[in-house]
Amino acid sequence: MTGEPLVLGIESSCDETGVGLVRGCTLLGDDVASSVDQHVRFGGVVPEVASRAHLEALPATMDRALGRAGVTLRDVDAIAVTAGPGLAGALLVGVSAAKAYALALDKPLYGVNHLVGHVAVDQLEHGPLPKPVVALLVSGGHTSLLLVRDLATDVRLLGETVDDAAGEAYDKVARLLGLGYPGGPRIDGAAREAVGASLRFPRGKWGDGTYDFSFSGLKTAVARWTEDAEAQGSPVSVPEVASAFQESVTDVLTRKAVDACRDHGVEHLVISGGVAANSRLRTLAEERAEAAGIQVRVPRPALCTDNGAMIAALGAEVVAAGLPPSALDLATDTSLPVQQVLAA
Repeated sequence: MTGEPLVLGIESSCDETGVGLVRGCTLLGDDVASSVDQHVRFGGVVPEVASRAHLEALPATMDRALGRAGVTLRDVDAIAVTAGPGLAGALLVGVSAAKAYALALDKPLYGVNHLVGHVAVDQLEHGPLPKPVVALLVSGGHTSLLLVRDLATDVRLLGETVDDAAGEAYDKVARLLGLGYPGGPRIDGAAREAVGASLRFPRGKWGDGTYDFSFSGLKTAVARWTEDAEAQGSPVSVPEVASAFQESVTDVLTRKAVDACRDHGVEHLVISGGVAANSRLRTLAEERAEAAGIQVRVPRPALCTDNGAMIAALGAEVVAAGLPPSALDLATDTSLPVQQVLAA
């Protein structure tokens, strides 16, 4: 290889089939096919449906991404794929495809961590990450605070959710309020229509001295409040409930993230994952970070949700660090720990 390698990234951990092509910190092209419409009637992701959708979508997604990048498979220098965490069947589709491409093209294969990919993708928009950086990762399946000194070799878990992830709580509360699935954008939209801020829900694990999160109790509090209101014949304002719920979630997320930066002497905060597209989270994080002298970086919404570009971005970091490629008998790991950037 001469110069920065061209890395192909494949993502299939949940319900998005993503392919991206990255050279260094430059995104050349990517494409995402989502099966979310197939899961709507179930109110959440059905693993078998997602797996079959990946099988059907991957070839065309690959072709579109290559076309947008203006390259061919023969131009690729290395292949990165999400090896975990994620849904077992969905991961298997992506990893199997990546192995086939690596074998056919005689290119090195790297099985990488989906969660760290969400942090790496910010480099495609804002350039190389400062070292160190605190990362707040918020998605449908994960809510974590990370201290990242090096994307390829030094990622430390500061705290994580002890029950529901933030995005999962959004989905459950949206279903409770009759807003449908996926819940994140629907609650965000409803909250913008709220007038006043008299309703307040509890802040889980706030002030407990940890960087951990809990949203299950909040979900229960919303359910009980709405049930009590209906039992008393009181009208339930969906925008008001949505706003109060969202304020509780974003309050805890941003406070703990800013505290983590202060406690570790870090001046930069990256927010990533699907929930990072939430308007209130972005606004509140920027306000609190500015007051604390911390700079916030948030990828554009299209890069917050699952995509192949983030896997290619992390792959580029791993290749640049000189880490050894994965073997062709690479196994998927549904619970791959975030500290393990490369799957065993």
